[in-house]
Amino acid sequence: MTSIAANLQAVRARIFAACAAAARAPETVSLLAVSKTWPASAVSDAAAAQQRMFGENYVQEAVAKIAALTTQENQELEWHFIGPLQNNKTKLVAENFAWVHSIDNLKAAQRLAQQRPAGLPALNVCVQVNVSDEATKGGVSPMTTLKLAREICLLPNLHLRGLMTIPAATTDVATQRQQFSILRELKENLNRDGLNLDTLSMGMSHDLEAAILEGATIVRVGTAIFGERH
Repeated sequence: MTSIAANLQAVRARIFAACAAAARAPETVSLLAVSKTWPASAVSDAAAAQQRMFGENYVQEAVAKIAALTTQENQELEWHFIGPLQNNKTKLVAENFAWVHSIDNLKAAQRLAQQRPAGLPALNVCVQVNVSDEATKGGVSPMTTLKLAREICLLPNLHLRGLMTIPAATTDVATQRQQFSILRELKENLNRDGLNLDTLSMGMSHDLEAAILEGATIVRVGTAIFGERH
């Protein structure tokens, strides 16, 4: 067993235990392996250990990796873009990814909708929300999320699935849960307003347990799978 395979096994065990603590079925939480900065060979090792969902932050690096790994045996790999969206890179994102987690403005959503190739299914998207009000982080405020979500729902070629957040880093579990609860409650409020959201993309290597307790459906894990980034 490779170290990546062993790490994946350990992360899956953490997810299983967190789901048990939250009285949730394990299949309600998907593991997104964050492979940014890691070579295609590391993704291949993870794919050999039955990992199918991969998250990337850097467009050109990701597109090269996707091209290198597009083979018959890797047809089931699903690529998620989780980084900041630059206007000059939206076309590559629209053409190469199944999901975008990091939409925080209408212009980016419009460009993705216009540039999504006709032969591909609708692009699954999440609105990024800045739950900790940090100036250094992307994301809309909770107060303006509904407006952007409604605007995205009107665009063709996009399927609004839910919300994503990167909260302030902390080791305090109560604070972790409090930040994640903001996103969970926001999703519940948006669904009461008529949206049909099913996704909460939240939780990483250090706080996935707290995220699962607060309803995460996708956890984005990099370091615990691939190791510290170089």
